Amino acid sequence: MNTFGQLFRLTTYGESHGAGIGGIIDGCPAGLDIDIDFVQNELERRKPGQSKITTQRNETDTIEIFSGVFEGKTTGTPIGFFIKNKDQHSNDYNDLKNVFRPSHADYTYQQKYGIRDHRGGGRSSARETIARVAAGAIAKLLLKQAGIAIQAYVHSVGEIELDKPYNELDLASTENNIVRCPDSQVAEKMITRIEAAGRDHDTVGGTISCLVKGVPVGWGAPVFNKLHADLGFAMLGINAVKGFEYGSGFEGTKLSGSQHNDIFTNENGQVKTLTNHSGGIQGGISNGQDIYFKVAFKPIATLLKEQKTIDKELNATTVNPKGRHDPCVLPRAVPIVESMAALVLADHMLMSKLSKL
Repeated sequence: MNTFGQLFRLTTYGESHGAGIGGIIDGCPAGLDIDIDFVQNELERRKPGQSKITTQRNETDTIEIFSGVFEGKTTGTPIGFFIKNKDQHSNDYNDLKNVFRPSHADYTYQQKYGIRDHRGGGRSSARETIARVAAGAIAKLLLKQAGIAIQAYVHSVGEIELDKPYNELDLASTENNIVRCPDSQVAEKMITRIEAAGRDHDTVGGTISCLVKGVPVGWGAPVFNKLHADLGFAMLGINAVKGFEYGSGFEGTKLSGSQHNDIFTNENGQVKTLTNHSGGIQGGISNGQDIYFKVAFKPIATLLKEQKTIDKELNATTVNPKGRHDPCVLPRAVPIVESMAALVLADHMLMSKLSKL
């Protein structure tokens, strides 16, 4: 319920307006150098208040690692960490105690547990994802040793969309603008679109694309732990995600089989494919080519405008949320997508080693 992964496992805890968010990583191999500056930088890519198009909640999101690391290296024992909440405005949510916000988890949590933390959504808040980013940063450090790199970027905001494939983009420029789109001209249009939604006290959704380079042949399993299935499971567990596709995705359904098949070639003794509609995964197992996928995010459900709803007694009422909220989740979700991909790949790396014993 609160644990992700099989061999490289993350358990998270905490609520949006509690003391903080934390996690325990189990299964991380001993001897891994922990670059704490890199981990902190990853958290800062996700933190609120980083630009004019994100929520202005002011959190430093400083990580404290209190176990599993000694003299800068992992010991092979559980890695415990904690990030304090420092800027909660819990009173902003007092009016929501007895009402169900449209398209939120309020109603479903109340029905499932008989109790809920109405302050910022409690456990259902996207603030929980900070633990995933912290653990994902450590997974990235592990994957880096194997020559694996993960890069996500904003592909679309509302109706504004990049019209180039990833191999025609300068992904190194993704962090050069506040929306995290590698095309500066498209990025400006995306920023304008997000600002317009914010001025209207509304929200806007979009998509994030992710590219993984360096995964060798053989990660994954042919039946219940297909690599793409585990990636899909990870992405669909992120707040506000409504869809996942890898490789050619839905567009691939428009091609014939003869057009879609990736033809194998021999390049200096290495197996390659002329195309990569498979997205680097065939039969649930990595084939050594680039892995790429796309994740769809809905418009955030919290609108700073009045909406009709019902209360716990099923009476018709209205809700007009206060607080500080993102008009678009995408810029801050880029490191979350990367982190969940890293957790999946770190897990499959360890499973691949185990399968060869």
